[in-house]
Amino acid sequence: MKTKDELIDALLELAFLEDIGDGDHTTLSTIPAEAMGASQLIIKEEGILAGVDVALKVLHKVDPSIEVEVFIKDGTPVKPGDVAFIARGPVRALLIAERTMLNIMQRMSGVATMTARYQKELEGLHTKVLDTRKTTPGMRMLEKEAVALGGGKNHRIGLFDMILIKDNHEDFAGGLEKAIDRAQAYCKEKGKDLKIEVECRSLDDIRRALEHGGVDRIMFDNFTPELTKEAVKLVDGRVETESSGGITIENLRQYGETGVDFISVGALTHSVKGLDMSFKAIK
Repeated sequence: MKTKDELIDALLELAFLEDIGDGDHTTLSTIPAEAMGASQLIIKEEGILAGVDVALKVLHKVDPSIEVEVFIKDGTPVKPGDVAFIARGPVRALLIAERTMLNIMQRMSGVATMTARYQKELEGLHTKVLDTRKTTPGMRMLEKEAVALGGGKNHRIGLFDMILIKDNHEDFAGGLEKAIDRAQAYCKEKGKDLKIEVECRSLDDIRRALEHGGVDRIMFDNFTPELTKEAVKLVDGRVETESSGGITIENLRQYGETGVDFISVGALTHSVKGLDMSFKAIK
């Protein structure tokens, strides 16, 4: 299993391969190799800043000699006109790094901003908003980091760090109970300490899961707020609870007021607008 840093390095390698190819011929043809300069990262829209740490990796991957003065850290609310950082070094390197750096920062900041908006709707409640696996291929670690910076919680990172028994697993395994038993046996056989979550489609499913035991969290799949309230009461704190499906910013508070522990929202990462910002030369 690759580490987070190794995954980010692999992402940057691919991003540069896509963007630079055999060279930034515009920059190479117009800017002298010895030219030195500075550019500033300017915020053009209100939101939550995310991706500064990755921006430094991008800049230093292009040219380790680039010096960066950071004024605003990741997770900080920003407004138009704010300067997040100033980078100084070879002009060619600043120009070559610009687009990859902005693509990542705008995406991460958009995710963090969206997450903060959702979590604010749950203000005063113990319920936390969760992300999902509905992420941009290759950018999952960064988008999950952005969710955390926006005040949300990460669900499982991938298929490897938690067992989530969904309806298809239950159906193919021959039922909810058999799926749970097989998951427990697998963890024991492989020596894995993984939390087990089971998706339930009805109150009867919840009763069966509770009676059978062996799960750490129950997901209420496409329940209404009214049914969710009944489900939370039925579980009565014996395991963690999560709501998923059909939940929007408009009805999020209703679900939170049922007392559910977590609400998973795919829109945090799959329906995000990047935060507007630019990387401009300082004259």
